[in-house]
Amino acid sequence: MWIAQILWGLNPAITKIVFTAGLTPLFVYDCRMIGAAILFWIASLFTKQERVEHSDMIRIFFASMLGIILNQGMFLYGVQLTSPVNASIISTISPILTMLLAAIFLQEPITKKKSGGVIIGGLGAILLITNSAQASGISGNIIGDILCILAQTCYSCYLVFFKGLTIKYSPLTLMKWMFTFSALSSLPFTYNEFTNFNFGNISDIAIYGICFIVIGPTFISYLLLPIGQKNLRPTIISSYNYIQPIVSTIIAISWGLDNFNILKIASIFLIFIGVFMVNRSKSRVQFESELAEKSKKIIN
Repeated sequence: MWIAQILWGLNPAITKIVFTAGLTPLFVYDCRMIGAAILFWIASLFTKQERVEHSDMIRIFFASMLGIILNQGMFLYGVQLTSPVNASIISTISPILTMLLAAIFLQEPITKKKSGGVIIGGLGAILLITNSAQASGISGNIIGDILCILAQTCYSCYLVFFKGLTIKYSPLTLMKWMFTFSALSSLPFTYNEFTNFNFGNISDIAIYGICFIVIGPTFISYLLLPIGQKNLRPTIISSYNYIQPIVSTIIAISWGLDNFNILKIASIFLIFIGVFMVNRSKSRVQFESELAEKSKKIIN
């Protein structure tokens, strides 16, 4: 999850550069879906083939709708309209949404440690990015912000509702079908723009940016995400979203748009504390096990 979130943290800035090079969100979206689908199918040729049940194919299709099509589609349009800074700030709502959804649908307890960790981490992330925003003078657009919020909501729903698929199937099997469904579902709406695009006019920086987006934040991150889903609770996975603002700040500093100060160091410290607290919080299984143990002692 650390590696996946670092790559996703780089994504808004690189995507913004690609847009300034003249590429559209639909074109970038198609490159991500088609490119990642091809990479996952090639990678699957070197692993043991898994048979996916027909009933699960339907679930995988809806997982791709939430986790990829709606999430990435709204994110790309959101980043085009708003700033990478705002997109990073908005990513901090994912742990809160995921915690609430997990409590409602998976009966995961909202403990003091978990809620405290989410709040502390979120506070650190917001302080970090708003401080960077003031230094760089970058502002956003409300429609773009709303699209980024909706994208995060879809991502949270995906983490909560489709954890079972990640336990049943390998990451490669799951992702090759999810990206195949994503590419096929979106192609009727994006076909004309993709085929009519003048590939001869793409600049070198746009090509490098597209390659990074397809290989890094798409192929590698989405390959690692199911491993995180299989081994971690949804709330813990979403708490790693707080890493994205740290990456965005480091980029801003390295590009001369920002610099380190005491507030930034304190903010990063708060983020690490928040993620640690969420990781250490008790799960529903642990609570049930403790209750069962207490019941045995009372009976005895």
